Amino acid sequence: MHNEHWWGWSDGTKEYWLALDKPPDTALFNRIVFDVGAAAKAASKVEVPFDCIAPKEYWKGNSSDGIRVFLGPSGARTFQELVLGDGTKQHVLIAGRTGSGKSTLLHTLIINLALTCSPDGVEIYLVDFKEGVEFKIYATHQLPHARVVAIESEREFGLSVLEALEAELNYRGKLFREAGAANISQYRAKTRQKLPRILLLVDEFQIFFTEDDSIASKAGRILDLLVRQGRGFGMHVLLGSQTLAGAYTLARSTIDQMAVRIALQCSEADSRLILADDNPAARLLSRPGEAIYNDANGRVEGNSRFQTAWLPEDQRNAYLTQIAELAKQNGYRPSWSQIVFEGNAPAEVKKKNDRLRDLLTAPAWSAPTHREQFAWLGDPIAIRDPVAASFCRQSGSNLLVVGQDEEAALGMMAAALISLAAHLPVGSRSEGENGADFYVLDFSAVNTPYAGLWYTLAGILPHTVKVGRRIQLPGLIAELAAEVQARLNSERSSVSSRYLFLFGLHRARDLDQDDMGYSSYGEDSTDSNPARQFMTIVREGPDLGIHTLVWCDTKAHLDRSPDRRTLREFTMRVALQMSETDSADLLNSSLASKLGPYRALFYDEGENRLEKFRPYRLPSATWLEQVKQWFKARS
Repeated sequence: MHNEHWWGWSDGTKEYWLALDKPPDTALFNRIVFDVGAAAKAASKVEVPFDCIAPKEYWKGNSSDGIRVFLGPSGARTFQELVLGDGTKQHVLIAGRTGSGKSTLLHTLIINLALTCSPDGVEIYLVDFKEGVEFKIYATHQLPHARVVAIESEREFGLSVLEALEAELNYRGKLFREAGAANISQYRAKTRQKLPRILLLVDEFQIFFTEDDSIASKAGRILDLLVRQGRGFGMHVLLGSQTLAGAYTLARSTIDQMAVRIALQCSEADSRLILADDNPAARLLSRPGEAIYNDANGRVEGNSRFQTAWLPEDQRNAYLTQIAELAKQNGYRPSWSQIVFEGNAPAEVKKKNDRLRDLLTAPAWSAPTHREQFAWLGDPIAIRDPVAASFCRQSGSNLLVVGQDEEAALGMMAAALISLAAHLPVGSRSEGENGADFYVLDFSAVNTPYAGLWYTLAGILPHTVKVGRRIQLPGLIAELAAEVQARLNSERSSVSSRYLFLFGLHRARDLDQDDMGYSSYGEDSTDSNPARQFMTIVREGPDLGIHTLVWCDTKAHLDRSPDRRTLREFTMRVALQMSETDSADLLNSSLASKLGPYRALFYDEGENRLEKFRPYRLPSATWLEQVKQWFKARS
């Protein structure tokens, strides 16, 4: 029984009435719903302070017998500890979908490990394939334990890290044999040498296997080698991924060798992949940071549930500052320079090119030589020396850059000019022998922030640098063509080098093939035509120490200028992103069509070498002023 505001019940003999309260007004109702929702969300979020697992004393951990580091609470009174180096517990697999707290877990592990062990005890290689800058903080703070920090890494760079670790494995094998040691603990005890354990941490390692190619094959082989043989040499592998599913992945035989598994929130299928076929426990995890630790190759009886400690960014920064100060107080000086790879940014010549810096800061030019001079262009996508065009006195020793990114092209050409100037003294001051003079035809856009850079460069170099635009083209080309002819006639070999930089061939209309049949510069179209003279410089110049460096925006415009025979005289080529057809025509490979931002390909026909790299960005005004002072001190 009921009416509008009353509800009742009757048992046949008696009636019972219930008066209902009026519902709250709309404002109160909305506030109650909002507060309950917020409280429910907060109740599902568990944040355990990192301080509860951080070591009380820093750098007191002994890594001789292994790595031990807390990750977070497991139950009310215990903490989950990551243990590596004990029996079969040598390597780690981590899986968790987006938002599961995998990044937090990795940061917690890295910071706690860096607080527990000194850099002499543990060395870390960090490789992150996913988009974002999760690991950049360790490069910014120069974490003394981190030998490599790769951010938004490329597959090629990741492979070079693996190759470096393979070489380290072989090196340690030789050391251990000579010392008669079976493992790192024995080696340290017998030799009293500080040999750190190594932890390779690769996030989104599945990127290695996105294509069925040589990179995937080599990466799989080396990872298998490190997993199987690394335990005896104190080398451990930690691989993280959102999923282990996919057509191409790490061999199951390798995964089976990795006894320690950490599963965060993931699907039942991924739980069975990372743990075991009969262990879907990770599907029951309900909140970020909650995880299952298993050091029994994923068997159900090895499951241990824990909550990852929470380490916010400001606290990470504070701990990293403390670690840097601790390294300073202890006089820690690594024998290596930290290798940082930032896939989401152009390279900077002032940061990593130690060879160029050594040349620039030398008190005097090195002994003259005709062998080769390097023009550095950018950083490699690998652990090796910067990419450079090598100029020597032989046919074809010219450089061609093709691509529509004018700023990237200018950054490379500016670095090349400074590099070559650092190699060779001023031509006029060396009495014409073994020095260098430079000619620049600048067809860069006049309405850009970097307009006028060539004139700035001319002002900081002590060398003769002649810079001209379209109106000066006939005179500069004629001067160089005459020098080529003079050297051909006299057969002089001990003369200064000369370099012609032509920036913007597509805008140099005077060099079009269409203009080769006539000339407005004189009656003799053969001798005074700039297009023909330019072809002579490119073809005959390199043998005589006169080299040409050209930038053109597209292959179509390039075909309009020098003929195909002249293009063959550019045996060194750089390609920015372009179509498959143009890439194949220019490099005999279609790879330039797959290039992304801040990427280029360098092709050296003489060495039959094709290498991907990051071109140098435009040099800063501060660095150029420093270069000027270095040259001034030498002059």
